[in-house]
Amino acid sequence: MDALRRHTLLLVLLGSLVISVAMGLRHGFGLFLEPMSSDLGWGRGVFAFALALQNLIWGLSQPFTGALADRFGAARVVAIGGLLYALGLTFMGLSESALGMSLSAGVLIGLGLSGTTFSVILGAVGRAVAPEKRSMAMGIVSAAGSFGQFAMLPGTLGLLEWLGWSAALLVMGALAALMVPLGGMLRDHPSPRQGSDISLGAALDEAAGHRGFWLLCLGFFVCGFQVVFIGVHLPGYLFDNGIAVHVGSTVLALVGLFNILGTYTAGWLGGHFSKPRLLTWLYLIRGVVITAFIVFPLSPASAYLFGIAMGLLWLSTVPLTNGIVATVFGVRHLSMLGGIVFLFHQLGSFMGVWLGGYLYDLTGHYDVVWQLAILLSVVAATLHWFIGEQPIDRPTPSEVQA
Repeated sequence: MDALRRHTLLLVLLGSLVISVAMGLRHGFGLFLEPMSSDLGWGRGVFAFALALQNLIWGLSQPFTGALADRFGAARVVAIGGLLYALGLTFMGLSESALGMSLSAGVLIGLGLSGTTFSVILGAVGRAVAPEKRSMAMGIVSAAGSFGQFAMLPGTLGLLEWLGWSAALLVMGALAALMVPLGGMLRDHPSPRQGSDISLGAALDEAAGHRGFWLLCLGFFVCGFQVVFIGVHLPGYLFDNGIAVHVGSTVLALVGLFNILGTYTAGWLGGHFSKPRLLTWLYLIRGVVITAFIVFPLSPASAYLFGIAMGLLWLSTVPLTNGIVATVFGVRHLSMLGGIVFLFHQLGSFMGVWLGGYLYDLTGHYDVVWQLAILLSVVAATLHWFIGEQPIDRPTPSEVQA
């Protein structure tokens, strides 16, 4: 038992470190929008499209990397993902064209993120932790990603101001390479095959016929739309309104800091209360916070308050959403099924970041996208109200033979 406990703790620790690096580096991408677009003569749409492509590639590849992690364990998937992430940042720092930006920041980093973030890591944690502690463990690992956002963002801004955007990205690429050995140390193994387990195809058929699974997917679309639009475009939005660049970076750092508390609390609450109901209230409160931010006069103080409030709600959806998938469908194909749900999150991310850049270049402001984010909060809250979390009732092998 002691050896099992040590193995679980080590898995949680290493998984937390990988997510901290992956999410911490990604959280600073919005700081590069203005300097890269200005220096290279792009509109904001070029940078926004590359980041939108990144989120789309991340989402489209996530079910496949999740299935590989379910079958072979997370270690190889994380190590390869870390290598692709490092290469993507390196080539992004050397990019001088829209195509180079799309291939590096979009394709390579998107593939790298699919191997180093939540679906793969939380799948490994879900397999290792007892069901009654699963939601809490997922909350802890998700909170680690938030800590990475908080801890690494000031360093990203410092690198940007000290070295310029190109050299800063090369240094970030070297940091991303640390995920390769961290991934190699993960001692995650696929769950032993049980007699009650179903095949991959049967799991897909089961999820496809489950109404709650699709409602969860659609709700996670909204999460992606909101958080990636805010994460990428908020610094530019504040800059356009006469607020200093360092305020934008501080706001994003506050998001990461308070997200630690938010995700941990969400994981704890998910072990005691209905996870779908918690998600309903989370999305409703998000809508209220965004409304207050754009309605009241904008100032550094209001921006900081927005960062704190959004941080409490930022990735709180992750342990709750993955917890519902684990509860309803079990952990045998958790990374793959979680990856499908996450695909919808990334489709929303694509729309949020791309639409923000497209409409900004078209209109000169972000008003329409802010309004869409508020409307989608209401939609997501409604969808989650109708989701259940009762485990699938599967026949036992003896019942099937009978």
